[in-house]
Amino acid sequence: MKPILSAVTVCLVPQARSGPFVYHGNLSEACAAAASDGFDAIELFAPSGSHVDKQHLASLLTGHGLRLAAVGTGAGMLLHGHRLCGDQPGPASRARDFVKRIIDAGAEFAAPAIIGSMQGTAGPAGDRPAALRRLADSLRELAAHAEDAGQLLLFEPLNRYETDLINTLEQGAELLDLVGAGNLKLLADLFHMNIEEHDIAKSILAAGGRIGHMHFVDSNRRAAGLGHLDYAPIAKALADSGYTGFASAEALPLPTAAAAAKYTIRSYRRFLRNS
Repeated sequence: MKPILSAVTVCLVPQARSGPFVYHGNLSEACAAAASDGFDAIELFAPSGSHVDKQHLASLLTGHGLRLAAVGTGAGMLLHGHRLCGDQPGPASRARDFVKRIIDAGAEFAAPAIIGSMQGTAGPAGDRPAALRRLADSLRELAAHAEDAGQLLLFEPLNRYETDLINTLEQGAELLDLVGAGNLKLLADLFHMNIEEHDIAKSILAAGGRIGHMHFVDSNRRAAGLGHLDYAPIAKALADSGYTGFASAEALPLPTAAAAAKYTIRSYRRFLRNS
């Protein structure tokens, strides 16, 4: 069985400076640091699908022996307020177009796009079932676009403080059933799962092969090993479910980016490298 590979997040969106990304701002320096620490890949959070020069990125990845694990789409929400569950045709179409450009950019590096905050919210006066139907319609269109590009599409359940739509892997699996696209997979984020799941390991086992990516982080959104999560049963559940994707550090750069990276790779080697 293929091993679980390690990845670390790189944010190129200045407005997300306080966000949970280990490296910020300088792609060249981030790639050099990631390779030096022994990561297999980077996960990229960029302002748009056209922001990063593809030749430059390819050169950096090749030069440092790295892969591109995934590409985030959250800048669409952060910078433009895009929501895939929106009830207005024009804004919803613009949201899907934004994601499609991210999908195309990642596809050149065999990296799937992540739908997290772009799912949006129904809101306090919203109709959640209707919002979920609109979200499913958007995901169906985006999954078809990703399939045409030969890629997976990743959907990330978020905790209740960030969305009122999909909070658990079980809810995510129900959404996948509603969408009906074989290339749509779940992203299991351990920070969100620590808030929402009754038992993280059991939730992973129940989701099984529907998990396509993982955010390897601790209970407090700091690097793995700096919170209170017990990784041994999580690692066993991943192994038992046959997970062979990436364990990506979407963590706050605390106490420093370098320290967060080192804590992550240490925990990865202890719990996941031989899973």
